[in-house]
Amino acid sequence: MSEKIKFEIEFPIHASPHMLYQYFATPSGLSEWFADNVNSRGVNYTFIWDGSEETAKVLTKKANERIKFKWEEDDDAKSYFEFKIQVDELTNDVSLIVTDFADDEDEVEESKMFWENQIALLKKTIGA
Repeated sequence: MSEKIKFEIEFPIHASPHMLYQYFATPSGLSEWFADNVNSRGVNYTFIWDGSEETAKVLTKKANERIKFKWEEDDDAKSYFEFKIQVDELTNDVSLIVTDFADDEDEVEESKMFWENQIALLKKTIGA
């Protein structure tokens, strides 16, 4: 099994870190833009799309700053997906940095398109 490729994408978002964090760290927030429905039990989140379910575990989180998930079905020990909120100290501009892993270069492009679409939906949802 070849090692996955890590990639990061940065999205400028006009929203406060506190507000933005609610959309990543809560099932109700995630279900507004990321999945059709999201349930959580402790550190385990179940994401539901068109009747199919995937479970991810929260690896780390820091309020209003970041949350890192790991898909249960993913065998690669190093892979995860993370939402990180970054605030520019000079301008106070808020950026969202999404980190994810893909199997190969083609999948990196597909995944980037997926995240661009999802984050566009998120921005529309929060009016950013």
